[in-house]
Amino acid sequence: MMLTNLKQLMFSLKMKRKKRERNNILLHGSNDICVELNRILWRKRHRIFSLVSFVSGCLILLLFAVSVFSPPPAANLLFLPPHSLVRKEIAAVESNAVFQVPTSGGDLDRGLWSTSRSKLYYGCSNASNKFQTADMKTYPNRYLLISTSGGLNQQRTGIVDSVVAAYILNATLVVPRLDQRSYWKDASGFAEIFNVDRFISSLSRDVKIIKELPLKGGQPWIPRRMAVPRKCNERCYQTRVLPVLTKKQAIELRKFDYRLSNRLETDLQKLRCRVNYHALTFTDPILDMGKLLVERMRMKAKHFIALHLRFEPDMLAFTGCYYGGGDKERRELGKIRRRWKALHASNPEKMRRQGRCPLTPEEIGLMLRALGFGSDVHIYVASGEVYGGEETLAPLKALFPNFHSKETIATEAELAPFSSFSSRMAALDYIVCDESDVFVSNNNGNMVRMIAGRRRYFGHKPTIRPNAKKLYKLFMARNNMTWEEFATKVQAFQVGFMGAPKEVKPGRGEFHENPTSCICETTGTETIQKETQEEDHENDNNGRDTAEVNDEQDPIEEDLDWIEDDYSDNIKDLPDTDSNVLTKQEQPEVEELFSD
Repeated sequence: MMLTNLKQLMFSLKMKRKKRERNNILLHGSNDICVELNRILWRKRHRIFSLVSFVSGCLILLLFAVSVFSPPPAANLLFLPPHSLVRKEIAAVESNAVFQVPTSGGDLDRGLWSTSRSKLYYGCSNASNKFQTADMKTYPNRYLLISTSGGLNQQRTGIVDSVVAAYILNATLVVPRLDQRSYWKDASGFAEIFNVDRFISSLSRDVKIIKELPLKGGQPWIPRRMAVPRKCNERCYQTRVLPVLTKKQAIELRKFDYRLSNRLETDLQKLRCRVNYHALTFTDPILDMGKLLVERMRMKAKHFIALHLRFEPDMLAFTGCYYGGGDKERRELGKIRRRWKALHASNPEKMRRQGRCPLTPEEIGLMLRALGFGSDVHIYVASGEVYGGEETLAPLKALFPNFHSKETIATEAELAPFSSFSSRMAALDYIVCDESDVFVSNNNGNMVRMIAGRRRYFGHKPTIRPNAKKLYKLFMARNNMTWEEFATKVQAFQVGFMGAPKEVKPGRGEFHENPTSCICETTGTETIQKETQEEDHENDNNGRDTAEVNDEQDPIEEDLDWIEDDYSDNIKDLPDTDSNVLTKQEQPEVEELFSD
């Protein structure tokens, strides 16, 4: 019994020992497993950390390489405060960029102050022997009145064309009535801006002109008011207007601007030139003040540039263009744009591509520097309120610090007789721009067209109009090229846009801008032309752009174009042909934007 109990005790102890050893083995195994798992996890974490460190290092190296080798961002400085840190940082980056604008423009003796072969052409507007004089063709009791529209230069087109319309209708012209109700709100009459006596006497052989409509039966004569379509040619006037004039004896053509075709017989075109370039002159006070402004610019420099700068808020809103001012610009200009309910939704990118957006002051400055004008050149600026004020003008003034206007070179007292009248102030700018050595614009509006035509007529003085279609792409990509590349391309793109003879083919564009019928050639021209065929070929290539710009910007209702008029008729325009197709229905006119 005792032996049996002893065996059971020994067996029990043996089993407990084996169980304890098994537990120890399990415990040691678990510890080994944990240690191994920790070792594996540590290795994975180390590898992940190494990978993250490697990737981070690569990204840092990549960003460093981009910052060193890529051009600086194309920041728009126009709407940054002049003393802002951001503006200074951008300027610091740009100072080390590849695209560095030089202070010097280059060799100005290479012909920038004159156009090539200009001495071989001259203005000629004398009538031919076939042209009937006023005393032979004017009918009694047939009177034509016109009321102009728009600013000074838009009204000028109407005045010039009214003389030709009176000649076509064999009528006596009453001195035109100026627009006093449009945006400009200038109460000046014809005789307060233009020399009315010279106007009448200079044209006495061509058209009979009187100052007022005579009485009829002792009572004021109330003329029949009517409108004519734009681009109305001789046959249009004879078919549409003459029957009414014959019946009523006195008619008034309202809002008379661009109501005469660009394509007329030569004698009528020459009559246009006699009116515009010889008969229609400003009053003596305006002429005297204008000459004083020119003299003061001449005292500052032997040569000077006149810049017609259109960058007013209303202008930019009407075009629908965008200049990088962010939500603030979109909000401000969008509010103004809603004034014109007839405008379609804006497409800023399309407008820029088509060359329909005015160049910014900075872009004009870069173009001039690329053409060869250095920082020592003096610039007279004719402009209204510039959107963005001094901040917008700052880049242009930095490029051309000799920056002047009529307000800076004349005293307030000297300008007092004119300052309350927008048209008289515009007339002063017109005189200085006409007399400048080089005339430049950032737009293709009425003043630009009128002055461009006048400068062609009187010797083809340099007149620079931006080739906006091509320059747009160049301005966008300028930070990806050197200054030399940029300047070379600007000079190539501007061929055909510098005011040289025969830049625009005869019959293309607006006649007031390109009066080819009134430009004659001197002897020896053909020889010179043969020697410069390659130059003419390049001129023709860029001339296609000129023609496209002129054709696209014709003042037609289907395309409400800011550059043309204050008003546009909701009637289809007549083509510039001898067609007798007339509009069937006229609708009320809608007010548009000022254009001078």
